Amino acid sequence: MEHNHSHAPKISNINRAFLVGIAINLLYVVIEFGAGFYYNSLSLISDAGHNLSDVAALALALLAFRLAKIKANEKFTYGYRKSTILVSLINSVVLFVAIGAILWESIQRINNPVEIQGVSISIVAAIGIVINAVSAFLFFKEKENDLNIKGAYLHLMADAAVSLGVVISGVLISWLHIYWLDMVTSLIIVAVIFYSTWNLFKDSLSLTLDGVPKGIDLQKVISEIKEVEGVIDVHHLHVWAISTSQNAMTAHIIIPSNTPIEQLPILKKNIKHELEHVNIQHATLEFETDNEICDNSEI
Repeated sequence: MEHNHSHAPKISNINRAFLVGIAINLLYVVIEFGAGFYYNSLSLISDAGHNLSDVAALALALLAFRLAKIKANEKFTYGYRKSTILVSLINSVVLFVAIGAILWESIQRINNPVEIQGVSISIVAAIGIVINAVSAFLFFKEKENDLNIKGAYLHLMADAAVSLGVVISGVLISWLHIYWLDMVTSLIIVAVIFYSTWNLFKDSLSLTLDGVPKGIDLQKVISEIKEVEGVIDVHHLHVWAISTSQNAMTAHIIIPSNTPIEQLPILKKNIKHELEHVNIQHATLEFETDNEICDNSEI
């Protein structure tokens, strides 16, 4: 049952990658917001809001890494890891407010179209492509070692694609002088933000209510446990998130009544090892023999 590989992510200089990513994206958000207001471009303002969500996502992931290092205490026995989920929920609510503001401005622009400088919009958005691509590259090597890092990488690459859409919109506005394309582009960006924000809201709300974390299949968890030699069955299984990157589980493990007591530590070690394969890092296990009567009313 033993394996010679480690499930812990080998993350080198990841703290620096997050800090650099946050800094250059935050600087670009300020530039893009300023350019959007100066050139009266809703698409730039919308894209700036989208890039601001990048900064929040990167900061949240960095927070998760930092909080994971804080030791638990008598009042917070899991430490402060759960706060990453709360911050994620707050982040999604703030983004919904931003979406509402952009939609309101778009409605106002329908009746009062504004002349836009397409070339300037394209130049600013092109800078965004470079910023997002460089930021994504910071996480490229480690993206398969941690879900938060992979999420940051994919988010940044998607935003580079959104910036490309703004560039194309700016070029078309410059050539064809169809100024309502700016509003249409902003609405498309809003739709993209809403889609990702809605998923973030659902996932963070579910985790706040101790729902089963996304990506964990309870049947697969049960199957992994039952495949361990010496395990007959498992019940009273509960899985929840203690942070945006770490999951916990409690379960009753049914074993043969003739199992030697000195075998339990090895059995527990083997079960916990298999649970790492299904992204469960903390497990509390209670052993029962097959001739015991368990109270099925237990939560």
